Amino acid sequence: MTYNSKKFLKNQSGFTLIELIVVAAIIALLAGLVVPQFIKQEEKATAKATKAQIELFGTALDTFRLDVGRYPTSQEGLQALTQKPGGVERWDGPYLKKEVPPDPWNKPYIYKSPGEHGPYDIISYGADGVPGGDGTGRDITSWER
Repeated sequence: MTYNSKKFLKNQSGFTLIELIVVAAIIALLAGLVVPQFIKQEEKATAKATKAQIELFGTALDTFRLDVGRYPTSQEGLQALTQKPGGVERWDGPYLKKEVPPDPWNKPYIYKSPGEHGPYDIISYGADGVPGGDGTGRDITSWER
C-alpha cells in the first residue's frame, strides 16, 4: 500500500450512532404509514372474497331449485349442494365442485330457508363470529349488495 492509500483509508469513517438512529426512525415512520394501508386492503379483499363465495352459493342454490323444485331446507343446509338429501328425487348434483368451505375466518356460513330477506339467507358473521359488528366483525350477507 502506498502512502496515499493509507491516508485515504484513515480518512474513511462509518456512520455515527445519530445517523443510524435517524435512519431507523425514518424506516419506522414509513412502516407505520404503509402497514395500516396494507391491512385495510387485506380486510377489503377478504370481504370481497366472502361476498363472491356467497354469490356462488346463490347460483348453486338456484340450480338446485330448478332441479328439485325448492331450495334446500335449513336442516338440509348448504350440504344439500354437494350431497343428496334424503327423500329428494330429482337431485342432479353435486352443484358445487368441492365441499362447502368455511368462511375466510374459518367459521361456517349460516344458511336459513325460508329466509327473513328472501327464499334463503346466507350469512357470514365476520371475524368476530357474532351477529352485528363493524370493520372485520361486520356481517356479510346474501341480501346486501
